[in-house]
Amino acid sequence: MSDRQGFAVWLTGIPASGKSSITRELVRLLQTRGVTAVVLESDAMRNILTPDPTYSEEERSRFYRSLSLIGELITRSGTNVIFDATANKREYRDHARRLIKKFIEVYVSCPLEVCTKRDPKGIYAQAALHKTTTVPGLQAVYEPPLNPDLTLDGQAPPETGAVLILDKLKQLLYI
Repeated sequence: MSDRQGFAVWLTGIPASGKSSITRELVRLLQTRGVTAVVLESDAMRNILTPDPTYSEEERSRFYRSLSLIGELITRSGTNVIFDATANKREYRDHARRLIKKFIEVYVSCPLEVCTKRDPKGIYAQAALHKTTTVPGLQAVYEPPLNPDLTLDGQAPPETGAVLILDKLKQLLYI
């Protein structure tokens, strides 16, 4: 194990708020500075941890606890982590904050109407057709952070958000 603890950034917001676009840009900016980070993206991790998801409260709780533990193990080894995951309840993100020493929570705020129009994965369209009943912020609860380390405008260019996160990481001396 490394003596140097990695940092973790958790980007949260309702689906299609811009989390993934900001994450991609943040990874690019970090790489230009020689800083590496592992992205734990919820859809990709669900394929491993819950391959046939039901999105029940119990399953979501188990999934996000597992995701937090994986992130904690990675940061403990000295590698940085970016969580690209809605984590619709505060308790999920708070659990990660308790586990990971160098942790920042980033809230990507974006109106539901904008997210519904973006809908890159088609989840809002499925909800409109009653094919799903678990979309956070629409059919399931989404609890925005009470005191996020950063709040980003999900309608701004992803580069803008990524630069603000990078500045916060510098300010905290994480990079």
